[in-house]
Amino acid sequence: KDIEYIRSFYYNMDEIIRFSSSVGKFVGYTEFGVKNAERFNKDPSILAVRNAQKETYCKNHVDNA
Repeated sequence: KDIEYIRSFYYNMDEIIRFSSSVGKFVGYTEFGVKNAERFNKDPSILAVRNAQKETYCKNHVDNA
C-alpha cells in the first residue's frame, strides 16, 4: 500500500513549510519556510524522525484497518 505522511506548519492560516514522506524532505512555501526547510533538510536526525513517524503513525493504523 502506498502511504504518504505529511506534516504541515501554518502561520495565519498560510502553509509555510511541509514535510512529505514521498518527497523525503521539507519544502518551504514562504521566505521563512524556505529558510527553515533548508536548515531542516541539512540535519539528518530531523529527517530520520519525520520518516520514522510515517512508520509509527501511518503503517500501524493502516495495518489494523
